[in-house]
Amino acid sequence: MEEKVILVNEKDEQIGLMPKMEAHEKALLHRAFSVFIFNDKNELMLQQRALNKYHSPGLWTNTCCSHQRDGETNIEAGKRRLQEEMGFVVDLQESVSFIYKAPFDNGLTEHEYDHVLLGKYNETPIINPDEVASWKWMPLEEVKTDISKQPDLYTEWFKVIFDKFYEHINMSK
Repeated sequence: MEEKVILVNEKDEQIGLMPKMEAHEKALLHRAFSVFIFNDKNELMLQQRALNKYHSPGLWTNTCCSHQRDGETNIEAGKRRLQEEMGFVVDLQESVSFIYKAPFDNGLTEHEYDHVLLGKYNETPIINPDEVASWKWMPLEEVKTDISKQPDLYTEWFKVIFDKFYEHINMSK
């Protein structure tokens, strides 16, 4: 059974459910989340998306991201997906949310109401190779510099978050 996404309006109010691929084909606004995990050195855990992903394969991005399921809170969804992709669970806190739209070369479009979730972790993840090709810790300033030098190595939503919401994800404050 294909996973369904939660369709929302621009106030993040649920207006329906739709199979994930159909929502991406029709570029309809739906709820999503992006998890950012930091260690005690304020380095961000980045993941490289698996090469078999239907969009943005092999690109670097935040620790994990996905879509909430019907009836699931943002935090519950973030913890579930963190376990599925990176093999661990930590407490998460909500940070900022925003709407973005990004068309992909394969004809699909991400049009998401994205909730940014933050957490702390200092261990080594146990990555799921179906979801994640690799991972690394990077200081935020290095990530910011690398995105400006090599934007094609990063996912669209990650670049949007870094461009618009850097101050909200910088946990060193």
